[in-house]
Formats: sequence, structure tokens, C-alpha cells
Amino acid sequence: MIFIDACLGKETEYTPVWMMRQAGRYLPQYRALRATTSDFISFCRDSAKAAQATLQPIDELDVDAAIIFSDILVLPLEMGMDLSFKAGEGPVFAKPLSELKALDKLSGDRAVEKLSYVYEALKIARASLAPNKALIGFCGAPWTLATYMIEGRGSKTYEKSKKMLYSNPQLLHSILRKLTNALKDYVCEQIKAGANAIQIFDSWAGALEFWAYYEFAWSYIKEICAHIKKEYPNVPVIVFPKGIGGFITKLDGDFDVLGVGWECDIASVKNSLGVKYVLQGNLEPARLFDKMAIEDGVDEILGVMGGKRHIMNLGHGITPDVSVEHARHFINYTRSRSKELIKGKK
Repeated sequence: MIFIDACLGKETEYTPVWMMRQAGRYLPQYRALRATTSDFISFCRDSAKAAQATLQPIDELDVDAAIIFSDILVLPLEMGMDLSFKAGEGPVFAKPLSELKALDKLSGDRAVEKLSYVYEALKIARASLAPNKALIGFCGAPWTLATYMIEGRGSKTYEKSKKMLYSNPQLLHSILRKLTNALKDYVCEQIKAGANAIQIFDSWAGALEFWAYYEFAWSYIKEICAHIKKEYPNVPVIVFPKGIGGFITKLDGDFDVLGVGWECDIASVKNSLGVKYVLQGNLEPARLFDKMAIEDGVDEILGVMGGKRHIMNLGHGITPDVSVEHARHFINYTRSRSKELIKGKK
């Protein structure tokens, strides 16, 4: 698998490419499939449909890796929190977490067991994928999950979470500890079910200053990475801490691939961390609206990375209103240009 080879820092024929949120609403096939289920949670719990959604970008775009269709919030959902997805609002927890008594009622072990529909979707997808295509499992990072659970929904200010961080750090650490313990088991179950790599999404990494991020977010991510590497040393681990351009070069840990957001200068990240980690990213997603913008952005990134120790991706997820034609152009152009670049250097 060219994607796995690249994750492990091996030389490849071209720069492998996939997209975050590639199984999603920009695809007509996805919209048609999603319309067959009344609500989003039921869709996630339908293993056959989740596997089908996982495979659609492979069939339509020929990306080098599929990522299992699910949601980061299925873990707190199955721990016992009341979650719904409301049109125009996104995910909403009916009773946000604010005290230890409520936390004690949540069960990580129960969640790992109840998430069997994710493992079944992975088994179905892996059995359907060509041998040269990788399958990525994933989870949300503890800090990002905690913010949703505490705020009750997405937030721009993270007021409740930050208030807890400074005024009741013990409670926040208790939430993060319970999440981390569950996540370690969850990702290992995904590997057992057929995931060839694991990506950890820290979507709200940029909400914190460095010392707070390191203590309340990164330290727990490092623990999950170390656990995966202990149990499955040959399975690549990808970490994507979104929005931390100011201190991304200060990160460390036992993982293989560092996802780089579009707000970062990938040349600086390469200079600081490119020897230690393979880099993934970081095309600005809005470039997908224009073919020339795609080509200019891809050329710039490939020019920096030189076809080595790099996986092409967006600097965040593809948006619903991007055309399939432009998404396909991104994949095909990356593949052809990187082949030329690598061949020219030999």
C-alpha cells in the first residue's frame, strides 16, 4: 500500500493523496445514500451503509486511502451522553457535562463495546477494498471531545471548557482521563477490525495557549499514540492538531505522521520536524473551487516537500459545495505532478 509506505517514510512512486471528509456531502452518491436513513446517528450505526459511504471516494476519485465513515462524537454518545444532530445546528448534547457526578455515570468500557457497528463497518470496508488501498480508522482527541461534552455543542469561544480548565482543572483532567482510557481501547479495536492506520483529530487544538494545550490536550494524545505503538508497532499513527500554527514545531511524541493545517507554513514545519515525522497536508480547502488554484497550491507544496516524507491532503476537510470534478482534479494532478517530480530526481 503506497499510503502505508509513505506513512512509514519509505520512498514511493508518487505522493499518495486522500482528503479529510472525503466521504461526504459533495458526492451525489453520498447524499443519495444518506437520504435512505432518517437521522445521522442511525446512519452511523448502520454498518453496511457506513462501509458503503467509506468506499464511495475510492470508487469515484481513486484516492489512495479510505477513511471509515463515522463521527468523532460516537464515543461520548455510547458512553451514555444524549446526543442529537440538528439541522442548522450540528451536534447537540442535551445535558452538557459540568460535574463529577454526571461524569461517573458515563462508561468508557460500555462505549467501546457498543461501538461494534464501527468495527463491523471496518471489516466490511476492508474486505471490499483493493489490496493496494489503505483503510484509516480514527478518533477525536480527548480535548476536542471534552469541549463538545462540556459546551453541549460546537463553540467559538469554549467559555465553559476554559472556565473549567482554569477554575476546576481536576474535573477537566478527570474527563480527559476517562476519555483517554476509552479511546486507547477504541482505536485498538479498530485496528483489530481491519484499520491499516489511525488518525487522531484534534479539531479544537487552536483554542488553547501552548502550556494549556500541552497539559490538557497534547499529553493525552501522546499517551494514546504510545499505547497504539506498544500494541501495534507497525500500524502508522497520524495526528492532526488543527489551528496550532504558532507552536506546531514544539510538538513531540511517538507517532508517524503529523497533519499540517492550511494556516501553517509547511516549509517551516518541514525544516523543524520533517526528519522526525512524515507530513500530511496542507492545501487550503477553498482552492478546490478553481482548477488553476488547485494546481498552483499543489505545485507549491510538492516543490517544498520534493516527493519525500509527504502525504498530500487538504489543510482541513473538503466542503460540501466543491464539485466532484474539481476534487478529482486535485487527486489526479497531485499524482501526475509528483510522479514527474520524483522521476526527475532519480
